[in-house]
Amino acid sequence: MESVQATKQRFGIIGNDPKLNRAIEKAIQVAPTDISVLVTGESGVGKESVPKIIHALSHRKHGKYIAVNCGAIPEGTIDSELFGHEKGAFTGATGARSGYFEVADGGTIFLDEVGELPLPTQVRLLRVLENGEFLKVGSSKIQKTDVRIVAATNVKIVEAIEKGNFREDLFYRLSTVDINLPPLRQRSEDIHLLFRKFASDFAQKYKMPTVRLDESAVQMLLKYRWSGNIRQLRNVAEQISVLEQQREINGDTLRQYLPNMSSNLPAVISNKKAEGDFSNEREILYKVLFDMQRDVNDLKKLTMELMKTGNANKVQEENSGLIKKIYNEDQNHEAVLAAIVEEDHNNTSSNDIEVLDMPKTDTEVRKGNYDFVEEVEEQESLSLQEKELELIKKSLEKYDGKRKDAADELGISERTLYRKIKQYNL
Repeated sequence: MESVQATKQRFGIIGNDPKLNRAIEKAIQVAPTDISVLVTGESGVGKESVPKIIHALSHRKHGKYIAVNCGAIPEGTIDSELFGHEKGAFTGATGARSGYFEVADGGTIFLDEVGELPLPTQVRLLRVLENGEFLKVGSSKIQKTDVRIVAATNVKIVEAIEKGNFREDLFYRLSTVDINLPPLRQRSEDIHLLFRKFASDFAQKYKMPTVRLDESAVQMLLKYRWSGNIRQLRNVAEQISVLEQQREINGDTLRQYLPNMSSNLPAVISNKKAEGDFSNEREILYKVLFDMQRDVNDLKKLTMELMKTGNANKVQEENSGLIKKIYNEDQNHEAVLAAIVEEDHNNTSSNDIEVLDMPKTDTEVRKGNYDFVEEVEEQESLSLQEKELELIKKSLEKYDGKRKDAADELGISERTLYRKIKQYNL
């Protein structure tokens, strides 16, 4: 059996972390068998190396090795890619096509991002794992294949199963052996080693001296979270190798290539309400009142037209857009006011609330000294309510009490009509 160190040298794997060594050791042990393997780990940790090791050390090493990125294939074509299709199976299928499971017969298929497979495809894959059988798209002829499947995913499969996005039986068939690769932040002793390897490779590639890190840069390298893992570290090494003229890199220079350095520190969130919040809410309230006054003027106009013509249907037809606009704005005003009240309730105690000297009743609004409110006579207001009540009654009688049809007739939402019915005790 090949040693772990020899395998790392053969496949260019850098690092001496115990978790990494254990993952490679498991790959070497399962390679001679045909059991299915699931490789797990975050994106960018190098999961694609494990199936290559398994294939190269197995009795299938002379067969085909096909790597498939399941997340990159559209849902509508993935069955055809994996299992093939017959001529005329779907629009554009001008000829028969062999899928990966047919082509790789006797070899190994690596299904990367297997957690992205749609549920119907998962059923087909389960059948292959159980008895080596599959059906081409558009065919009723069962075909056999002898393929070793190694899958990988950065999705938390257990959570996907709970949400119904991944079949539990397929998970257990795939994960006969689970090989987990640790994230780079858990391999602190390997980070600088990997950076030096990447820097050396890019120096040869671009024919320039190798960049080196001073002690402050090394410490920053080790403390960084590396959410993109090895892929991100390689990218940073390449950027520095190409862009920096100085070959000795200090911490200040390295910081420019490490995004969101401050995100590694705990965030301090203040519960204190910003000073400008009350003024912003006051402006919103003023705007709502302005809009409501404009709606009142529009309703007065509608009422005058109704009194002149006496034909409610004609007024409704000619002004349906205006009526719908008024009632939609009415709902928006309610939502805005409710949001402000809810925010104040959650974020501010009763002692901290700044009390606005706002009018309490319609009479106070009409009689108060507010420049933005136009005076409305009591008689006109009552007449307006009577006409609105009359329109609602006629519409409900016309449609035998069916609120949806009545609301459509009035040009308002069913919710608004229901509120008006409760208001007038209809």
